[in-house]
Amino acid sequence: MEILDKDAEVSETVIQFVDPNVLAKLPEGSISIGIYPYGATYWTRTAEIQTRQADGSQLSFFLKVSQNETGKKMMLGEIVSIKHIHEAVPDLAPEPIAWGSYLTVPNTHFLLLSFVNMTDDIPDIDRLPRKVAELHQKGCSLNGKFGFPVQNYQGRLSQVTTWTDTWEECFANNLRGMLEHEEKTQGPNARLEVLSKDIFEKVIPRLLRPLETGGRHIEARLVHGDLWDGNCSTAVETDGPVIYDASALYAHNEYELAPWRCTRHKIGKLYMRAYHRYFPISAPEEDHDDRNLLYCIRFDACSSALYPGNLRFRDIMIDEMQTLVDKYPDGYEGWAREQKS
Repeated sequence: MEILDKDAEVSETVIQFVDPNVLAKLPEGSISIGIYPYGATYWTRTAEIQTRQADGSQLSFFLKVSQNETGKKMMLGEIVSIKHIHEAVPDLAPEPIAWGSYLTVPNTHFLLLSFVNMTDDIPDIDRLPRKVAELHQKGCSLNGKFGFPVQNYQGRLSQVTTWTDTWEECFANNLRGMLEHEEKTQGPNARLEVLSKDIFEKVIPRLLRPLETGGRHIEARLVHGDLWDGNCSTAVETDGPVIYDASALYAHNEYELAPWRCTRHKIGKLYMRAYHRYFPISAPEEDHDDRNLLYCIRFDACSSALYPGNLRFRDIMIDEMQTLVDKYPDGYEGWAREQKS
């Protein structure tokens, strides 16, 4: 099957009216004058709510709707993610307004954001990297730890966001959780099981531990968490980048760039190069490309987990794992010995 050839899992009827609980979250005196489908998504429904305000002006809001308990957690995770991003860089993401549950339809949940009119164009190759770097510079973890205060989701898949003291532990937890999703979706695979063991025991320590040892240090930075061309656009009013559908994490900032490696995406390595004009590569600089490949495995695992029966992303992930396992058979210990010699 085509990876995007599927109907949304939420009935379109939930965006054919404005539920009373949604209306109650709008500014006082708001009168709904229309609701229209807006945007495309595969596990939710999205719409523009047009309103007349108490002063007679017209104002639109963005509505996203999901269903069941997982859908409720998705809405919470997303609005908290957007809240953190908007607080760090207000003009980079819509303003979060509220989230809650429908009054008239059981097990149906929503989030409300300010409405941003967007083009179909991907953001400018300089403006997007510059604003993403600004997000990473301003969005620092208040407790100094890696993780996120609530669990959030990529599509319908939960992400492990438990607070940790090191990025190595945070990333390992996150990748392990996504590989568990992937196996549930696609079934077990002997080669993948063997490679995964070496990834966790050899490759992750080798590539991530040097970031935080030997006098080196990285800050836990706020990342969007799923920043590909389907989750960003250009604002009509400002011509600047807008990012949305966030699954945020306080992470190594370079983790954000993993989707930009994938050739299937319109935002690619030229954007990565532009980004590093505003945010330098972490030391050891010579590990940068392989760290990026390691982070990319996490996103390919997510893509495989989202689409049952489509093994394209599993095959890509296995090839990526094999590349890194072959390159780092001695893990962190071998690298540490080399540094002393």
